[in-house]
This record gives sequence, C-alpha cells and structure tokens, in this order.
Amino acid sequence: MKTIAAAVLAMMFVGSTAVASGDAKEDIVQTALDAGSFTTLATALTEAGLVETLQGKGPFTVFAPTDEAFAKIPAADLKKLLSSKEQLTKVLLYHVVSGEVTSSEVVKLNRAATVEGSDVRIKVKDGTVYVNGAKVIKADVLASNGVIHVIDSVIMPSEMVDTPAKKSSY
Repeated sequence: MKTIAAAVLAMMFVGSTAVASGDAKEDIVQTALDAGSFTTLATALTEAGLVETLQGKGPFTVFAPTDEAFAKIPAADLKKLLSSKEQLTKVLLYHVVSGEVTSSEVVKLNRAATVEGSDVRIKVKDGTVYVNGAKVIKADVLASNGVIHVIDSVIMPSEMVDTPAKKSSY
C-alpha cells in the first residue's frame, strides 16, 4: 500500500513545473506536486498522514525540502525516519508555520513558531535567508492555502539533531 501511494505521488510529479503567481488555485500539496522536485516530501507526507492537513484551509507556510535535501540524509537513516510515523510527523510539522509568511515578512524575523511546537531560527546572511541553516533556494511559491519556501536541507527539531540528519550550522 505504501509503495502504491508513493508511486502514484511520484507519477503526479512527472513533467510538471512550479509556478509562483498571485492567482494561486492549487493547495500547498498540489502546488508541491506540480513542482516536480518534492517526491520524497510527498512520500513522507503520505506516510505521516499529513496530506489532508496541508490541503486544509490554512493558511500555512511550508519550508519544503527538495528531493536533493532528503538525499543528504544517509539512506538507512531516511528509511528509519520514514518508518517511524511519530518521528516523521514531528519532523514534517517542524517545517510548517501557521499563517502565510511571505519572504518580505520572513526577512524581518529571527524565529518562527512551527506547528510541531518548537521554533525555527531564521537568519539573513549576504541577502540569503536561512532557516536553521537550510538555505531558502526559492521563496514565495504561492498556493491557495498558503506559501511554500523551498529549502536545500531537511531541518530537525533540536531534540532530534542526533537522529537521521544533522542540523546545519550557519
């Protein structure tokens, strides 16, 4: 069943591109699917049972790690994370902030409370925004129920720093 869900989500990615526009019609999940570079995130959201949550009314701000970001996690650690619904849910919700926080607002913050319950650290260095050390590589991908900021690393709550991935430093 898990393999089928992952395969369906992966097929939805093929040939799509992300569009940031003021007239966003798709929710956060569909916008990410349309982007074509979030298959691992889509699989993780499915495994954690969070797809419907992020298709909800929102608004949400999602710091979305790319497939390349997930590839930085050793394969055995990623497999372990994907098999633990509790830890996976915690990590994924750590990437979500309640409300729509666009890049013009993000750059004014040094912290943001996540849906997981912990804060992420935000830093602007040489004109680039970092969230817990993960670089924002594309900002303000608008969706009907919020905004996505694409990041280059998976971020972890502080109590999980020594599990699957290491927290990046500035």
